[in-house]
Amino acid sequence: MQAAPVRATAVRATAIPSFTTALRAVESLLMSSGQRTARRNAWTSVLEDRRRAKDRIETERVLRQSVAGRP
Repeated sequence: MQAAPVRATAVRATAIPSFTTALRAVESLLMSSGQRTARRNAWTSVLEDRRRAKDRIETERVLRQSVAGRP
């Protein structure tokens, strides 16, 4: 007795992204704009720190001059 010939059937596999993969994709889209905002906020902080430092130096200079000018 001979075995019946085995036919190869085409298998179509479509990868369905896992929840984790989909979540990472959404996160990367959201983080790109979030990262821009974070960088903008960081730069604003740097500029504000520089302004405060400049004001502090100017205040110290004025105080030294006023103390040095007293009799």
